[in-house]
Amino acid sequence: MTEYKNNNTFSFEITKKIPGKLGRAGIIHTPHGDIKTPAFMCVGTHGEVRFVSMEDLKSINAQAMLSNGYHLRNISPEIAKKGGLSSWSGWDGPTLTDSGGFQVMSLGSGCGKVVSMKRELNVTNAKEEDRLAHVSEDGVQFRDPFTGEDDFIGPEESMQIQCRIGADIHMAYDELTSLADSYEYNVEALARTERWAQRSLEEHKKHRDDLGYRQSLYGVIQGGRWEDLRRSTCKKFAKMDFDGYGLGGAFLKESLGEILRWCNEELPEGKPRHLLGLSHPDDILIGTEMGADTFDCVAPTREARHGKLYTKYGTFNLAKFRDSEELIDEHCDCPTCQAGWTRGKLRELWKSQNQEDKRQYFNLASMHNLRFIIRLTEEAREAILNDTFEEYKKEFLANYYPKKEK
Repeated sequence: MTEYKNNNTFSFEITKKIPGKLGRAGIIHTPHGDIKTPAFMCVGTHGEVRFVSMEDLKSINAQAMLSNGYHLRNISPEIAKKGGLSSWSGWDGPTLTDSGGFQVMSLGSGCGKVVSMKRELNVTNAKEEDRLAHVSEDGVQFRDPFTGEDDFIGPEESMQIQCRIGADIHMAYDELTSLADSYEYNVEALARTERWAQRSLEEHKKHRDDLGYRQSLYGVIQGGRWEDLRRSTCKKFAKMDFDGYGLGGAFLKESLGEILRWCNEELPEGKPRHLLGLSHPDDILIGTEMGADTFDCVAPTREARHGKLYTKYGTFNLAKFRDSEELIDEHCDCPTCQAGWTRGKLRELWKSQNQEDKRQYFNLASMHNLRFIIRLTEEAREAILNDTFEEYKKEFLANYYPKKEK
């Protein structure tokens, strides 16, 4: 069995709180290292961040990587033989896997539809006959959209898969509802998620030490946009033996702060909370203020590949910067900016028909966007420690969203 230099078990300590708020700075201790919070976890769906090497991740000061239990399920035995996700992937820092709960919705009620938090979208659920995933009390029966093969994942299967993958932190199996689901359906789905949470705990305890280090489990909070459902499930989860909590669900963007407040007023203060799938600066700063400790999202790298880059003064699209000698962001300390890459040169790589040029662009742009979000969490942490978070948040948002009302 692989021996790790940092073989501590999982724990969380709060270093400093935001006065009068739920937010805090802290440290999550894991078998593969510490995570200073607030922190952004880079998404490596298949055990690697697309177009970004492990050395690149270290160069942008990444602390942790999140991978997808659903997508790694079929090779989980191979990963276990290698000693777990960190050994197998080459990323020797902390890791987290999600349970596949997102796929319950994206292959089911949300199949073929845009998953969004925006009010202007008229969200409807996919017809029953068009869905690739169907929920029952046992779990989820689904058809793999890539292979066409039928498969099944329930709480027990999800825990077995995640324990074979061997991340430091796992997520309990849950049912993510869509924005189109009614209150009545959310009541039904939430009760099922709570039963699945207990089954996840029981199965996880059987396998959490299988790879020679303690793997930890977060309970995933659902309840949609309803305060009574959010608060009641948080009270129940607070009494369960979870190591931390995943804050999930489909809701309108403008409700984020309020929903997080409902949840984190009920959850134990001394356990960490991960906000699932959000990374835009306003989401991270609101999330931090309202008690979220870690974050993840594919947006920084996905948007980079589509030419959208982040700066202190908002985003821009490279399509408008042909032959430009302007730097991406003169305030940025990422390797791309430090090497002097201009917007025009990056656009040239992006638009090139040469695949090596494109790959180089994807690497350079992805590193820039990831470093931008990682640096945001670093600065937010420093502001909390210095008792200047409110001032930092106000100044950052005024620069990044100058056209928004403050």
